[in-house]
Amino acid sequence: MARIIDGNAMAAKVRKEVALEVEGFKKRHGFAPKLAVVLVGEDPASQIYVRYKEKDANEVGITSEVRRIPASVKENELISIISEMNNDKNVHGILVQLPLPEGVDENRIINSILPEKDVDGLNTINMGKLLKGENPIHVPCTPTGVIEMILSTGLEIKGKEAVVVGRSNIVGKPVALLLLQNHATVTICHSRTKNLGEVVRRADIVIAAVGSPEMIKGEMIKEGAVVIDVGINRVGQKLVGDVDYLAAAKRAGFITPVPGGVGPMTRAMLLKSALRAAEVLSAKDSN
Repeated sequence: MARIIDGNAMAAKVRKEVALEVEGFKKRHGFAPKLAVVLVGEDPASQIYVRYKEKDANEVGITSEVRRIPASVKENELISIISEMNNDKNVHGILVQLPLPEGVDENRIINSILPEKDVDGLNTINMGKLLKGENPIHVPCTPTGVIEMILSTGLEIKGKEAVVVGRSNIVGKPVALLLLQNHATVTICHSRTKNLGEVVRRADIVIAAVGSPEMIKGEMIKEGAVVIDVGINRVGQKLVGDVDYLAAAKRAGFITPVPGGVGPMTRAMLLKSALRAAEVLSAKDSN
């Protein structure tokens, strides 16, 4: 039976570390890092995520501001709001909560954020640097959390075969790049991959991020594999991942639960990004 990778416990440890670092930042600079979150529309899930982010930021001493904007906002108006935040020296990190309402170009909005303030690591400059291995200022939060969770098992990523199921810009592509940087052999699959089970069965590391409930079956998992389930899907009143947890846990060596796995670590990595943004901008201002 697999050992559970406890995302809540790992995230609590990260928050403690960040809180100490934030205290040191305040002593050196005389102010706290500030994270601005842009929430457009009334999406219930987004509102819950933003409340969690506010709570986490307050817990570690990071100042948070949420700009709640109606779904009717025009694209140029939204860019103007982000431009104000870009120019505000008191704002160090900017996060636009996704998804945005239909008709708003997410790429255009994300690319309007300064790379130094792009705490989600999703704009073209940060993502491009990640692709080229040029040390972006920020890396997407979920992939960084995933790598930390893999490393927590004691597994050496180098030389291992990793299969990423999902090809989104938020998780699939950047986590594949991070695995490559750690010298894994990486295969990216998706909902249209033929013989998916055969491919996944080879993997020492499985990252499921395709957004399909329990798509990865237990028999697809190699004995002893590390299974990281990024998916979160509502089936009736129940939340389930992209992995058939009970069946996969019988074969895996380590596995993340849903909920209580990747989600808390994503939020913890956001706090680290917000602190990094403040450090980068403060160093830039002092030069």
